[in-house]
Amino acid sequence: MALFSDTPQNSLNSIPPVPRTGTSAHTAGSTLSTPSTPENPKRAMQLAQRMRERFSQGLVGQENLRESLIVTLIAGGHILIESVPGLAKTTAARLLASCVSGTFKRIQCTPDLMPADLVGTQVFDFATQKMITQIGPVHANIVLLDEINRSSAKTQSAMLEAMAEGATTIGGERIALPQPFMVIATQNPVEEEGTYNLPEAQMDRFMMKTVMTYPTAAQEVNMLSMLSNQTSDSMSFDNDPTHTISLSDVTYLRSAARSVHVSDDIKKYVVDLISTSRGAGFHPIKGLSSLVRLGASPRASISLVRVAQAQALMSGRDYVIPEDVKSHVHDVLRHRILMTFEALADGISADQVIDTIVSTVPVP
Repeated sequence: MALFSDTPQNSLNSIPPVPRTGTSAHTAGSTLSTPSTPENPKRAMQLAQRMRERFSQGLVGQENLRESLIVTLIAGGHILIESVPGLAKTTAARLLASCVSGTFKRIQCTPDLMPADLVGTQVFDFATQKMITQIGPVHANIVLLDEINRSSAKTQSAMLEAMAEGATTIGGERIALPQPFMVIATQNPVEEEGTYNLPEAQMDRFMMKTVMTYPTAAQEVNMLSMLSNQTSDSMSFDNDPTHTISLSDVTYLRSAARSVHVSDDIKKYVVDLISTSRGAGFHPIKGLSSLVRLGASPRASISLVRVAQAQALMSGRDYVIPEDVKSHVHDVLRHRILMTFEALADGISADQVIDTIVSTVPVP
């Protein structure tokens, strides 16, 4: 089936996926710089490399997942991970928490999970004869929502409200969440029984959505070799001072990323990418409306810029280039572009549409 037949370059099947750009590491001093100094990129690269080394101790392969987690953390957002069971989603989340020396809570979502089980509640203390507040597991630096689509809509809303507000309300008292704060949600795409799919408006709250794939044969052999050298199948998540950073370092990285320069041309490029997904923009794609029923929102523009700033900082630059935008454009847009039933029936995915958009919109 020929798609976008107006021009050959608009064919979804003929456009290769946009590769992610890699990052390198340099050694920097330990002096903490202010967000306006040129030492930011060097120190950021050093801190990012520490986290990568920590990931390599417990996670084989999954470089895309690792980079997505680190970039989302620095950009100050939340991430949704989709994969079949057994691909180390929980391990990756716990490794990220150990990387930043932060607190970690795992919440196994079930249909009977209530909002109070997440945010906390008030209980009566017989000793003092007063109501006291018991905070829930969402009050941690890194929160893993395992199989978020198994929780009810009411519980999902409570979690997403905490993500957006950075605080919870218990008994009329507003309690701020610990900072830095990040939610890693997972969902299983192959088992639909007893699940509540996230509405489109709530999916938009996640800065990125990454899809994990099976490891290669060589990576799986390396994984087995790593396990054979251990006395237990479960790894230790104790903080390693040589491969971890502090919570103040994460705060510094987030502040430094916000100071990365974004030129007007890059801003226009981002807006053109997002507008094109909605059938508008300066380079509209003919026939896109038959495949896409809803394009990306302006929140996607904000997320794409924040992610590009974080990627630029990790790459040793204090300015954004187009490759920073394209490096994670699939993760930022794939859950924000809703396909028509006709497109789904023909096996056309949002990633294919994003490939076409990136190839159509000229790079500044």
